[in-house]
Amino acid sequence: MRSTPEPSEGDPKSHPTSLKSSRLMARRPFLKCLGWTGGAGLIAGAYAWKVEPHWVQWVRRPLPLIGLPQGLVGEKVVQLSDLHVGPQVELSYLANVLRKVASLRPRWVLLSGDFITYDGLWVVESLDRLLGMVSPLGARVFACLGNHDYGENWSQRHVGDAVGAILARHSIEVLRNQSVVSDGLQLIGLDDYWGPDFDPGKALPQRDPSLPCICLCHNPDAVDEQVFVDFRGWVFSGHTHGGQCRPPFLPPPMLPVKNRQYVAGEVSLGPGKSLYINRGLGHLIQARFNVRPEVTVWNLVQAGKA
Repeated sequence: MRSTPEPSEGDPKSHPTSLKSSRLMARRPFLKCLGWTGGAGLIAGAYAWKVEPHWVQWVRRPLPLIGLPQGLVGEKVVQLSDLHVGPQVELSYLANVLRKVASLRPRWVLLSGDFITYDGLWVVESLDRLLGMVSPLGARVFACLGNHDYGENWSQRHVGDAVGAILARHSIEVLRNQSVVSDGLQLIGLDDYWGPDFDPGKALPQRDPSLPCICLCHNPDAVDEQVFVDFRGWVFSGHTHGGQCRPPFLPPPMLPVKNRQYVAGEVSLGPGKSLYINRGLGHLIQARFNVRPEVTVWNLVQAGKA
């Protein structure tokens, strides 16, 4: 009968404490990795909450316009969007940005909607207070309204009217399905695509093809409407916040638009027709990741000479 050799004293298997030590050694790299992952997650979360929502990117671009008079070449246009005055956005942050905009002395400031996040009429009063800190923003200031400017379910006309009245008090002309010509530049403003008064057929046919044109339209989905087929010029929008949180190298997981191409930045819509989606200054929830808030500073140039 063959006898099983007894483990020698030097054999680690003969010592329970050695067995535990070897298992602990195997676990240490995993625990270390887990610790690093947790720490990185905490840092990323703190950055997305406290840093990026207020780290404004000043985007400077040429704005080529068909029919631009020589006298307007080199003039500045600043686009702002989605201030979202309300419970989530600090007035001091917005005031600092708006003061810097005013210091640029732009010829036009164009605001593409969502001035408030409605939480009662006190929010409209806060907007009044903010604009009182910084007016005037530019030589001429025009705006359109966004869905949040219409209060609950984006359907309260009295809230939209109150926002419009505050803007007018601070020399901001609100274009609600209207067109104006300002110093040789045609500006069209549409009411919000999701709101109760969207009617582009009132304004877009007023476009003068001999004039350079910018259309303010909060929700970029509106440009897919049939009425935009013959439009020539630029459409300035906001609404998407650029997705607000965007994983590296991936599209944003949530976008409040039907057309998933409409995230942020410039989108060509065909010959002589372009869309620009500003990422906005504010937020509904204080979190941004890989999508910094934006101020767009445009220099006017003649089309073909950008």
